[in-house]
Amino acid sequence: MPYFIAEPCIDIMDKACTEVCPVDCIYEGSRKLYINPAECIDCGACKPACPVQAISETAAVAENSATFVIDNARFFLEPLPNRDSAIGTPGGSMEFGTVGIDTELVAGYSSAGGA
Repeated sequence: MPYFIAEPCIDIMDKACTEVCPVDCIYEGSRKLYINPAECIDCGACKPACPVQAISETAAVAENSATFVIDNARFFLEPLPNRDSAIGTPGGSMEFGTVGIDTELVAGYSSAGGA
């Protein structure tokens, strides 16, 4: 099962996880990082590298993070605001570059109490 990044990453984006990912599948939005589920090889290297414990396996998702599993996939499968097409599976974030846009859930997320 691929990994995903949940709420603790919003407005933190430490990026230690990107440094240990062997397949470069972690992409940068404006407020949060996202793991491409189609590119993730389920190695788990990113999870212990995250200082805010925002990374989990989709198979072991906590109930309060379930919306972030769907939202993480949505980042790649649906066009983001001000984009004509979905990101899809570009083959690595280093070459693709910073996306700089978040999903509606993350863009409208209030750190004081959720979306």
